Amino acid sequence: MGRPTARTIAALGGFALLPALALAAPAAAGTAATAGTPTTAHTPATTDASATADAAATTQAEGPPEQWRGYWVDAFNAGIYDAGQVTDLVADAEALGANVLVVQVGRRFDCFCNDALFPRTDAFVDPAPYDPLAEVIEQAHAAGIEVHAWVNATTLWNSATAPRSPEHAYNAHGFAAAGEDRWLNKRADGVEKVGNNSFIDPANRHAVDYVADAVASITQNYDVDGVNLDYIRYPDYNTGDFVNDWGYSEVSLARFAAETGRTDVPAPTDEQFSDWRRDQVSGLVRKIYLAMYEVDPSDRLSVNGITYAYGPGTYGGWEGTRPYRNVMQDWKGWLEEGIVDTVTAMNYKRDWVPAQAQMFDEWTEALADYRAGRHVVNGPALYLNDVDSSVAQARKTLEAGLDGWMGYSYANATMAATASGDAAVKDAERAALTVALRADVLADDVVVPDMTWKSAPTTGNVSGTVTLDGGAVADQADVVLHPVDGPGEKVLARTDGSGWFGAVDLAPGRYRVQVVEAGAEGTASAFVTVRAGTVAEVAVPADTLG
Repeated sequence: MGRPTARTIAALGGFALLPALALAAPAAAGTAATAGTPTTAHTPATTDASATADAAATTQAEGPPEQWRGYWVDAFNAGIYDAGQVTDLVADAEALGANVLVVQVGRRFDCFCNDALFPRTDAFVDPAPYDPLAEVIEQAHAAGIEVHAWVNATTLWNSATAPRSPEHAYNAHGFAAAGEDRWLNKRADGVEKVGNNSFIDPANRHAVDYVADAVASITQNYDVDGVNLDYIRYPDYNTGDFVNDWGYSEVSLARFAAETGRTDVPAPTDEQFSDWRRDQVSGLVRKIYLAMYEVDPSDRLSVNGITYAYGPGTYGGWEGTRPYRNVMQDWKGWLEEGIVDTVTAMNYKRDWVPAQAQMFDEWTEALADYRAGRHVVNGPALYLNDVDSSVAQARKTLEAGLDGWMGYSYANATMAATASGDAAVKDAERAALTVALRADVLADDVVVPDMTWKSAPTTGNVSGTVTLDGGAVADQADVVLHPVDGPGEKVLARTDGSGWFGAVDLAPGRYRVQVVEAGAEGTASAFVTVRAGTVAEVAVPADTLG
């Protein structure tokens, strides 16, 4: 929740969980998809990009430059399993000049912590009362380094052995459950498990609410500086590079039919179904952003942006890329709407392979283009490169003017480290990379970029619910926020499966919140007052609709 006092430090960064990309260029994507209607569409009341640029210029004139630099610290390797590992981690981060540690806390709906909605992990960490997250926070904050809790949002479980806790979502809402209590995502061919991997369906309202509440419980109970969402998308394991085969649970298909009036089962390539599934992921991000904001507005929400294959320049724009079409992740749209503070792009490419070097450059350029007044951080794959290649990618990142550089990963800082099972080799490779980066592109001392839209807010947010007669929720109802006074503009939102809606970056003032059904404005409405830097709550009893 709180941010430690910033030290004058220089840093570096990194993480990445996704598989390495194929070397060859993928087949052409064909006609780009048309983006679906956003759940929230509006023009921000202020120009955040100008404010951010002015703040950065002031910071550089008066003190150390602002730049995010840190490690992704995965929980599948050593780093946080006991207090001694945490001590080594913090010392290594200090040597690198890191100012952020993104530490994997929520791996598969478990928690490397003792006090969250997710049950404590079954991993072989030191027994309670040892609390991995609390230990990292204590030691890192003492060194002036921020701690961000890395949470996998949709990966339910990946082991042949079920988790021990009966409260774990896999046990309570997995293969033994039915109806809405069954949170599993399903592929078009009926598959719900690939190997040992299972996933939650972002169209299931109960799963969505659980994830948002679990993330909020971490920010409520721990002094983290932010949350880093991974796997905030639909799954891999698809029949093509530009199609997604998931989203076929009974709950998902029923909600899609209710929204569209269609009676068929849509094909994975169906553009309307693809837009709808994409909106489900965006709705989850929006809900988490506002849930975190209500707990502590100073906490940062970052998301791990997919950069599969080539960048938008190759495919004719964002809507033609694999992140958008293959895994239904619209991180460009999230930046534009303002429901994320930072995109940490998993730009995992081999610098020594010409095709992948081109991919890296194209995605680096896209990050700079898509900033939209928020922060964008490049996340190269240290584990796929040697020291010289990682230094080259760091140089490209800084020359592009991005807000930071973070490599994956702390455990495997080079190709040689990845290939070795010897901890001494891994430590030596990390030390060599540290020396090379600090002697070159990461020599200067830097501080974490200030989120001016949060530290000096000029806009506010709304979190609301719409209920029907008898208390049922209004699923997928359009809501319009009409400004009654102040400089605001009319804003469109849409309820999710729980009847919840959210809107961000609204001009302060009073708004009339009105439900819209089938294009006609209903008689049900309520009023809400938006104040800068807060989340205003409103409930709309939409029992009579015109």
